[in-house]
Amino acid sequence: MKVLLTGGAGDLGQTLVPGLLARGDTPVILDIRAPRPASAFIQGSILDRPTLRDALLGCNAIVHIAGWHGIHEERGEKNAYDFFDLNVRGTFEVFEAAAALGINRIVYISTTSVRTPDTLYARGKRLAEQIAEDYRRCNDMNVIILRPRGFIPFWNRDVYTRYSDWARWFWKGAVHIDDVASAVLLSLDLMSRRSLDQTLTLTLDSAYEYTDADLEHWDADGAGSTFRKYYPEYYDLALSYGLDPAVKPFRLDISETVRWLGYKPSYSLACLLAELAAHGDRGPPHSG
Repeated sequence: MKVLLTGGAGDLGQTLVPGLLARGDTPVILDIRAPRPASAFIQGSILDRPTLRDALLGCNAIVHIAGWHGIHEERGEKNAYDFFDLNVRGTFEVFEAAAALGINRIVYISTTSVRTPDTLYARGKRLAEQIAEDYRRCNDMNVIILRPRGFIPFWNRDVYTRYSDWARWFWKGAVHIDDVASAVLLSLDLMSRRSLDQTLTLTLDSAYEYTDADLEHWDADGAGSTFRKYYPEYYDLALSYGLDPAVKPFRLDISETVRWLGYKPSYSLACLLAELAAHGDRGPPHSG
């Protein structure tokens, strides 16, 4: 299967490429910047119609990743026009080009931020989801919208200079980029096996050691007691890096994602703590 990755030079695209290659698929990257040498690359924007069409020729599926992210809004780097142009109109361009070429399998990377108070990022993603649903309905497409929590990886040094900085961010609620990539591959698998008569909008969250009962009776035996139940050997380590063991996690409902995709997130707080203990602020090795 030949798969176009829009914005594929970014973190998620580059995480997906090895998985696609290992399956025998052919990933094609369309991005304004060059990726690490790993697969076919076409330099250009999804807003450039001729380039987008050329990139799509011969493709069987699309993973639409390209877009400005919440951090671009937080830093004041992009305004409402930027978010509309790339995140909203760009999504229209991708779906219209796909429809014109008869490509009917698209995975769209949205965000759980669509449920939060209005931001430029959330508003753009909500509009883009409506475009995806409209094209699915009117063009008989198979569309899966994935809504992951934040998934910036620890190795993105433009955002996190130290592993502990990333750990404090992840502590508040996030999903590992490897789990997002696995959900994308599972989505492509599902669409290759069967046609979908609805747009699937599926939430992605991390794995958890904590049970429903733990969350319902959080720290019943005192601050940090639930954390100690599962990670006693890491209690002092967490404190030393400014991680609060008393913080109650907010777990999202991924039951539909599990039902449709067989999604099994593998990265949990135990993984983070083990990596922090083993590697400190360097973080675990990364080949990128």
